[in-house]
Amino acid sequence: MKFVLGLTGGIGSGKSAASDWFERRGIVVVDADVVAREIVEIGQQALLKIKETFGDWVLHEDGSLNRRALREHIFQSTEARKTLENITHPAIRQSIIQQLEQAQSPYVILVSPLLFETNQHELTNHTLLIDASEELQIHRASQRDHQTVEQIKKIIAAQMPRAQKQQLADDIVLNDGHLDHLYAHLEKLHEQYLKRAQA
Repeated sequence: MKFVLGLTGGIGSGKSAASDWFERRGIVVVDADVVAREIVEIGQQALLKIKETFGDWVLHEDGSLNRRALREHIFQSTEARKTLENITHPAIRQSIIQQLEQAQSPYVILVSPLLFETNQHELTNHTLLIDASEELQIHRASQRDHQTVEQIKKIIAAQMPRAQKQQLADDIVLNDGHLDHLYAHLEKLHEQYLKRAQA
């Protein structure tokens, strides 16, 4: 059985910088956000189910998913959000499992912003949290995503509290904003993960 590392962190924590670093070391990274987009592409089962459940208005004229319309709809209704999750979550999980099994590297990483919230940590042997102070998260995300501070605060509030993630994670790297500090921590952990993968 392959050693699977779960990598998570809140918005603007430096999760992508960390996963890019591992990829440069030849470690296969399966990104839950990418999978979530793949399973609703034209011709995918999940997209057909979404259309059957919600109606034709969820699609653009070319048959692709109208994410904005669907997002606005589920924001207004918890029930609609649960219905959508019941369609997408099993499909995402199935695709993630498939990709983790096919990965050809000493160990494999599952990157997910909602690793603990969606129980995707159950698919991993070990978890790593890239952690950052809320001030840093807001500063980074507002520079990168062109979102307002208010929008970012809402996203942070909707995610699992930082303290709770810290309790659940096996390893925590505090990203203070200096990439060389982040990489030095990752280097040590990478050595440990390679050993564990060989055990």
